[in-house]
Amino acid sequence: MPRDLPRDLPCDPVGNVARDATASPARLTLLWLQSGGCGGCSMSLLNADSPDLFAALDLGRIDVLAHPSLSEASGEDYHALIARILSGQQSLDILCVEGAILRGPNDTGRFHLQPGTGKPVMQLVAELAALARHVVAIGSCTAYGGVSAAGDNVTEACGLAFDGVEPGGLLGSGFRSRSGLPAINIAGCPTHPGWIVETLVQLGHGAFGATDLDAYGRPRFYADHLVHHGCTRNEFYEYKASAKEPGQLGCLMEHLGCIGTQVHGDCNMRAWNGEGSCIRGGYPCIGCTEPTFGERDAPYLETPKRGGIPVGLPTDMPKAWFVALASLAKAATPERLRRNALAERIAVTPGSLSGKASGKPK
Repeated sequence: MPRDLPRDLPCDPVGNVARDATASPARLTLLWLQSGGCGGCSMSLLNADSPDLFAALDLGRIDVLAHPSLSEASGEDYHALIARILSGQQSLDILCVEGAILRGPNDTGRFHLQPGTGKPVMQLVAELAALARHVVAIGSCTAYGGVSAAGDNVTEACGLAFDGVEPGGLLGSGFRSRSGLPAINIAGCPTHPGWIVETLVQLGHGAFGATDLDAYGRPRFYADHLVHHGCTRNEFYEYKASAKEPGQLGCLMEHLGCIGTQVHGDCNMRAWNGEGSCIRGGYPCIGCTEPTFGERDAPYLETPKRGGIPVGLPTDMPKAWFVALASLAKAATPERLRRNALAERIAVTPGSLSGKASGKPK
């Protein structure tokens, strides 16, 4: 275990976070629960860098009481910790929930019971949420139901405060934590580690308020951007030089299902692992930060069209404008982009052609 990993000491977790009023500000306590999901957001979190996870927790003055993958305490120690929180003996500042809330069957929650207690996890989450200063949904499953709620949703999965695009979920649309904030939805599948640590640091310093959330409860520092912003294929997009098969360099919107022009996130500006994103890796954006994720009307690698025009147009762009601009752009496409769009590697370098519309070599 890393030396600076916040430890959940069952002997006296309260004393572990208490501070003299004249000293530095009190540290916050964080409890992380795993509900109905794959654990991918925790795996993503471990890849946080600049700062890394443990440096970020220290920067945010946050002590982790328990995390399903990082904590040493388990079994009786864990249950004792939960009991102290519920009884008020242990303060809880930040409740992080990862994974959808499984309400089935018939709203009993018995599809997902807390190990060793027989209590439905949805009941435990509701009880802890009422005590926490902040409630944070980690990933799109916890925020909106996500993949867990897709299709027939036999598990009756939902998010903390949303059920897809509809307010509600487990806690209800009117839920507010002790801070007065609604559930903070760090949506993504998985969510970006930087989105998590940046939110936690801001909470730790009291620098996060209601105006920092968008209409779906997402932190605006990433949700005010579109995935399209910073896309490395933007030159191809501007000229509508499109790829037709996976692996080709062209824009993925026209034929291969990319909806990055409609999806909220700074994925191409805040690279994953220092350099990557779905689109940079050759895969179209499938909208994992949106409440509609998991309920698309077409396969992920296909672009639905009517009359040859993509159904999902870029955000804020009227259809007539898109058609007109797309026609002009295609007519003006440089031969370099036209060829490279259908290639797996750069086939024509800048300046290697005459630049004329004919595309004839020098």
